[in-house]
Amino acid sequence: RDRGPERVSPLAIPLIMGNAAAGLVAMRHGLRGPVFGVMSACASGTHAIGEAARMIRCGEAQAVVTGGAEATLTPLAKAAFGAMDATSPTGISRPFDARRDGFVMGEGAGVLVLESERLATERGAHVLGEVLGYASTADAHHLTAPEPTGRPAATAISRALKNAALTPEDIDYVNAHGTSTPLNDAAETSAIKLALGECAYGVPISSTKSAIGHLLGAAGAVEAIATILALTDRVAPPTLNYEDPDPELDLDYVPDRPRALKRNGNGHGRLVALSNSFGFGGHNAVVCLGVGS
Repeated sequence: RDRGPERVSPLAIPLIMGNAAAGLVAMRHGLRGPVFGVMSACASGTHAIGEAARMIRCGEAQAVVTGGAEATLTPLAKAAFGAMDATSPTGISRPFDARRDGFVMGEGAGVLVLESERLATERGAHVLGEVLGYASTADAHHLTAPEPTGRPAATAISRALKNAALTPEDIDYVNAHGTSTPLNDAAETSAIKLALGECAYGVPISSTKSAIGHLLGAAGAVEAIATILALTDRVAPPTLNYEDPDPELDLDYVPDRPRALKRNGNGHGRLVALSNSFGFGGHNAVVCLGVGS
């Protein structure tokens, strides 16, 4: 027989439980501090980074392995997202473009090691960047659609800046959630305007999903790493396939070509960026990242 309860693998539950990856990393490396998985859809990776930073700041840990992973390029996942009209029928990711028609699925993983400044100094670590601030909010609006005014997401951005003791003038780059869906890109543009005010029009904003697709639970972690690299190299990555501007979305989306980053504010001597993640379920998470002295 090829069906029925007896055909279910004894590994079925361990293979699908959301905390399995974190547990396996802890087992492999003998990590016996707090270990848990963060499940907030497309905001999971950013939530994980932010909560790791909080654990260090409150003294619960000196160092934390954090990030996100996703392997969802399966027939079932493709069919499910397609049935929701969430993915692009053209297979082209074009965030903020007038012709955007859905996201393009990707998969992958991104992992960071966060540690206290004291520990990094003691062991002579080469510090790649800093988590300066973090905040999260909920839309409390719809299971799959963002709150259209962008106000809850804007609150997350503003609180992340406050947590970092920075102002909108200090932001040099924004790595947008930028999914290439009609609803997200409009709501996110509104959120950035609400949070940054007039500064929103002077800061480069781009979506790396245009190049690598939407990594879902891994998106926030991979995009945080991309943001740190952008600040390190002083280059804003482009939003690819941006060819037909949407008149309602009027910010600087760094179309098609990378651009040199310049420091807008004082940022306490650093280059500073925001990385946004907004997930199904109305989960909003934002980290403020810095590179430099």
